[in-house]
Amino acid sequence: MPRKHRVVDHIVESLASVGVDHIFGVDGANIEDLYDAAHFRSDITGVLAKHEFSAATMADGYSRSGGGLGVVAATSGGGALNLVAGLGESLTSRVPVLALVGQAPTTMDGRGSFQDTSGNNGSLNAEAVFSTVSVFCERVLRPADIGAAMSRAIAAARTGGPAVLLLPKDIQQAFVYADRSRGIANDPRPIGNPQPIIPVLRNVDGPITIIAGEQVARDNARAELEELRALLRARVATVPDAKDASGTPGFGSSSALGVTGVMGHPGVAEAVAASAVCLVVGTRLSVTARAGLDDALSAVRTVSIGSARPYVPCTHVHTDDLRSSLRMLTNALSGSGRPTGVRVPDAVSRSELKPPSWVGEGLRYRDAMAVLDRVLPDRADIVVDAGNTGASAVHYLPARRGGRFTVALGMGGMGYSFGAGIGMAFGRANSGRPPGRTVVIAGDGAFFMHGMEVHTAVQYRLPVTFVLFNNNAHAMCVTREQLFYDNLYSYNRFRPSQLGAGLAAMFPGLTSIDVSDAAGLAAAMGTALGIDGPAVVSVECAADEIPPFAPFLTAAKTETIAIDEIPTVKEKCPNVAASA
Repeated sequence: MPRKHRVVDHIVESLASVGVDHIFGVDGANIEDLYDAAHFRSDITGVLAKHEFSAATMADGYSRSGGGLGVVAATSGGGALNLVAGLGESLTSRVPVLALVGQAPTTMDGRGSFQDTSGNNGSLNAEAVFSTVSVFCERVLRPADIGAAMSRAIAAARTGGPAVLLLPKDIQQAFVYADRSRGIANDPRPIGNPQPIIPVLRNVDGPITIIAGEQVARDNARAELEELRALLRARVATVPDAKDASGTPGFGSSSALGVTGVMGHPGVAEAVAASAVCLVVGTRLSVTARAGLDDALSAVRTVSIGSARPYVPCTHVHTDDLRSSLRMLTNALSGSGRPTGVRVPDAVSRSELKPPSWVGEGLRYRDAMAVLDRVLPDRADIVVDAGNTGASAVHYLPARRGGRFTVALGMGGMGYSFGAGIGMAFGRANSGRPPGRTVVIAGDGAFFMHGMEVHTAVQYRLPVTFVLFNNNAHAMCVTREQLFYDNLYSYNRFRPSQLGAGLAAMFPGLTSIDVSDAAGLAAAMGTALGIDGPAVVSVECAADEIPPFAPFLTAAKTETIAIDEIPTVKEKCPNVAASA
């Protein structure tokens, strides 16, 4: 029987019905009723962030963790506008997120009220603003409309990207009759039929290279991709923000080529050029992801399957359910339909970019990543921020067996990793994966923007280790000053800081350590990974070291080197080290 309750009660009940167990945000007058409703539900936890940008990245990281739909809530005015950069990342990276944004009461629309964003009578138009950073945006103006609006928003978010509901305070507080038996419909996403690309793969005469992208991670299609890869005897490269999609130990790692694009491995282009067919799975191949590949892709037959057509010419199959479509493709290519002309190269070439040597103070990026590679355990989730630190982690540090590897390259907003790591830590329990630690890797520039979310990890005693690379600068900007502006000046160097000691002083009980060499990093990580709760390790490094970032190395006139070759006969060995 329909029952009478507040609109905000209906919202949180609807969220619980689709498996949402956390709402991330910052409280305020025009969203406080939603927090009040969440308080009275034992199955939903309201998480208070320090800044709305980080609350949005928490929802983004929660979603990428496999925990389900990420939800962020913010109050009106500046709080709402602080969401824009975070939602822009989710939009560009096609991450499902629902944003619930409070607004001033409708009775005050266009009348000069504080934080009026109705768009009336010259006021700021929040619907216009949020429509540009979302796949769906709707302002709810009648209490009775909330059920249908929630259904539309959640369905839109599930296609990949943020959906926004603008909720005036009087609408939130109003009462509505709702039927408990009528929840949010779990509409199936369209499954694309891979028939147009089946003949190409079935009749291939030569090697196949797969480039796997972010939709593999978003749809959790890793197992389906590996089954198809094994059938095609293909080698796999991943775009930078899908490092965990393939190639970690136990997932055909000896066939993994590494990462594509500006932070990637040169051997990928060589492998694509030598292929008979390149199969692009779940990525549009943005410039960041395809740099260095355009010539090879233009000369090779390329086919694609995913929710968005790649930027390169190809035969494309659209699917919003990549897992199901990959199963269909594998079934069609099995048995009597199995490709017989596939040829496997004798070895998989692995290569690294070679930045100029650096002999100054501080720990080298590659040496630091080698330490992390040795000490980080299986199942650890890794979240990487933008900048020189991020480029080094993407290039040098493998994903962990059973773990996630996330980097925000949609908008590249600095400080993303702090909120995203917290969201991933919360989302892990809801993802069905066993407990494990989240490791955030960020530079000091990113820390100064949004690093106070360390306190949020302290507040909730989350198993997160923050590894901060402290070079006392916006180092990527310093590198650009050196390479492109004659190194005549620098706006981007900071006065020295000791982040580890500073955070230890700020937050009593937090294990927070400064280190300056590889031995110190290894010892500190051994301590930090065993803490029941969060920990911080700050690593002294140098702003003058050039990272493994292809545009910089071209400007610096450096070269690449092959570091080893892995015989493909090791393809099924579960303990082969990851290649990227």
